[in-house]
Amino acid sequence: MVGGKVAAAVEELVSGLRQAADFTEQFRSYWESEKQWKACMEFILCHLPDYCDPPDCGGPLDQQLSLSMVWAKHLFLSCSYNKDLLDKVMEMADGIEVEDLPQFTTRSELMKKHQS
Repeated sequence: MVGGKVAAAVEELVSGLRQAADFTEQFRSYWESEKQWKACMEFILCHLPDYCDPPDCGGPLDQQLSLSMVWAKHLFLSCSYNKDLLDKVMEMADGIEVEDLPQFTTRSELMKKHQS
């Protein structure tokens, strides 16, 4: 009987994960590649319990979605944001691994090369 309970618990967990992934799919932006969306979805799912709409949770879902976009745009498009905001999203993304990130050269780096 223990095996049946374990199998039922695993099936319930898998079902919950599928529901969460299906829920997050509605927030995918048309410009996101599969790689970008996978990373963004992982960010959203990691913090979904903390950012559901009040009064049940700590903050509005819109805020969490915005933070996920800041993180993804910073990583994949090299967008710049306020240091405090970047610190917050990078801390929230701790543990999320993204492979083969694009490498960007900043304007400042280009200017330094040109001046030397």
